[in-house]
Amino acid sequence: MSRLCLLSRAGLASTLVLLLSCRIESAAPSDGPATVAQEGEPSGDVWVYTSMYQHMIDALGPLLKEKLPNVQVHWYQAGSEKVASRLEAERAAGAVRADVLATSDPFLYERLAREGDFLRYASPNVLRVPRSLLELDAHYATMRLATMVLVHRQGAPPPPSSFADLVGERWKGRAAVGDPLTSGTAFTWAVFIQAKYGDTFFEQLRAKGAVVAGGNAAVLQKVESGEVDVGVLLLENALAAKARGSPIEIVWPEDGAVVIPGPVAIFRTTRNPVAAKALVDLFFSPEGQRIVVEKGDMHAVDPRLQGPRGEPGLETLMTRSQPWTPELIELGLTRGGAIKETFSKAFSR
Repeated sequence: MSRLCLLSRAGLASTLVLLLSCRIESAAPSDGPATVAQEGEPSGDVWVYTSMYQHMIDALGPLLKEKLPNVQVHWYQAGSEKVASRLEAERAAGAVRADVLATSDPFLYERLAREGDFLRYASPNVLRVPRSLLELDAHYATMRLATMVLVHRQGAPPPPSSFADLVGERWKGRAAVGDPLTSGTAFTWAVFIQAKYGDTFFEQLRAKGAVVAGGNAAVLQKVESGEVDVGVLLLENALAAKARGSPIEIVWPEDGAVVIPGPVAIFRTTRNPVAAKALVDLFFSPEGQRIVVEKGDMHAVDPRLQGPRGEPGLETLMTRSQPWTPELIELGLTRGGAIKETFSKAFSR
């Protein structure tokens, strides 16, 4: 069973009671205390493998120089799928270069945690994070939240009210979705959809002429151009597009938006654990969390912050989203390949 219990509002109160006395705050992990101050001044090199946008990385630069002046941070930036591929190649060669991992693939984190790849560390700054966003054994913790919603082109017929509506006759040939074979966020959406509506949903999408557009940028382009009227898209992409005048509207699906955690973890093989932990602390600091909102257009995990570009904050996001469950984590871990194959077969006919 997964130790990650995300965004389940109904179980939040009981979860809080459980976790206030759980391992992440009170137990001493085998590789050192989870919440102790680090000895010595952080310095030296740290490699971060991340799917964070380049403009977020650029925004972190001045903060890094101010707070960690003696740490040289090196970034490998790519989509979550490409980061995972590079990481797997390095693991196979027995030479992982990364010290810190910061992508948006919760299934990858859970697998690597189970395989013993992560150093156990809970930053003191995570104590303000809702416990439903934390992995209990402190192998990783969510630092940012991306969200899959619907977008609708202005002037088109009235928008769908849910993801389920996309297989209705009204949207025949007028909807676009991402490709879970190439997009990590599209894959997470596909896992949720399969769990809720079954494999036949993909076949129904294909039967209704849905367009598979690759990644989020491609979905957005097809909606903006008028090739389709509606698409499944990351909230951050939709907000940024609207800010530059894009003719789209955001629709929060009645069957629940799909929130995609962006965790951060430290590899057990890190050559610089002191600096790596200091960097993780910075990600969870108030300044780091504001960059998530203001530059990344995502929801922070600090509940004191509002959502991006005037959107409601974390509590409201929880009520608008489908809950993560241990069963969903297991589904993504054990049947992820099968879900991708089912999707591929449905759209190759």
